[in-house]
Amino acid sequence: MNQPIFLQPVFQERIWGGTKLKELFGYPIPNDHTGECWAISAHPNGQSIVKNGPYQGMALGELWQAHPELFRSDSAVFPLLTKLLDASDDLSVQVHPDDEYAGKHENGELGKTECWYIVDAEPGAAIIYGHEASSKAELARMIENGQWDALLTRVPVKQGDFFYVPSGTIHALGRGIVVLETQQSSDTTYRVYDYDRQDKDGSKRVLHLAKAIEVTTIPQTYTPASYQTLESEGIVITRFVSNSFFTVEKWEVTGRAQLPANEKYTLFSVIDGTGSLHGQGDEYQLNKGDHLILPVDFGPYELGGKLTVIISRE
Repeated sequence: MNQPIFLQPVFQERIWGGTKLKELFGYPIPNDHTGECWAISAHPNGQSIVKNGPYQGMALGELWQAHPELFRSDSAVFPLLTKLLDASDDLSVQVHPDDEYAGKHENGELGKTECWYIVDAEPGAAIIYGHEASSKAELARMIENGQWDALLTRVPVKQGDFFYVPSGTIHALGRGIVVLETQQSSDTTYRVYDYDRQDKDGSKRVLHLAKAIEVTTIPQTYTPASYQTLESEGIVITRFVSNSFFTVEKWEVTGRAQLPANEKYTLFSVIDGTGSLHGQGDEYQLNKGDHLILPVDFGPYELGGKLTVIISRE
């Protein structure tokens, strides 16, 4: 099948979720505490379903196993996961393990390195991004004493910002933020602090302090932002990050843009605008909130209209 693979997302209720996924993207969210849209996912905890073509109705993980020629990857499992998150309230402060630690302690699960593109942010919105502890002993002591203001680094954010969040980074989205998240296909999170909140059953959510302290990077390190921008007719491409986990770019289409055939399969999320994709003799309408995969060797193709797209590749 040499055509785009459009996907039906999966929605996840969260204690901090809200209604912005419906308000911004028109999604049929299941309730008023919808925190996550798993848009391109083959993870067992929420798999996207193919919406079109000969594989319509197949789960993405099933497609990955049955038709490796579409992806041509060395990975045993679909390695990436694209989400949209609506932080109507503060998310818990958390940290994720790397592949080695998760493989040993989480039944072979992948680690979780991720990144955020800020789709929407209310005035004054901020994230937690890193910490101020100089040793594991100091980190443990500050957590035990509840010295959150001294420990946690807060960073103001606005629409269009991008943050790379490698495993070992203490982090949290603050209220009033919607992000598109590209991450390794993992659902492993070690919760450090949850504001003493209670869930709908009146229970506080479980913390994972021992594991969190063990995997946190100390001292905290940061990779300076250094984006590459390429302009050609009808498109501006901004490369945010490219490493062994993923390459993530923003494509801003303003007219007609010619793209070469895919050498790698490409995850494709339309976060604003409308337009079209022309390739292999067919035309496909693109709307805000669409998520699709372009398989290997699809193209050359043309994007038209006014679109903002986040793409990722392994």
